[in-house]
Amino acid sequence: MEYVYASLLLHYAKKPITEDALRKILEAAGIAADEVRVKAVVAALSGVNIDEAIKSASFVTPTVPAAVPASAPETTQAPAAKEEEREEKKEEEEAIEGLAALFG
Repeated sequence: MEYVYASLLLHYAKKPITEDALRKILEAAGIAADEVRVKAVVAALSGVNIDEAIKSASFVTPTVPAAVPASAPETTQAPAAKEEEREEKKEEEEAIEGLAALFG
């Protein structure tokens, strides 16, 4: 993730995402840069419009489920509530997969 963060920092600063720039950001943060990863990230981002990727990414805010009394068994939860939890988990997984596809 630190390579993605460094790339986003360079993008935010409107600097080109190059191997040298990425390496310098990582080293400034005290991270030993892995040359293979640096090259892979730069190559993966070379044809990506980061602004468009950020706009099209759907971020899911994690929600805290409603508190269930400790004495109530899990099976007493309404079917609609269970379905809602499944849907939230599915949306969160889709968002994570979308980000993973974005940054390889």
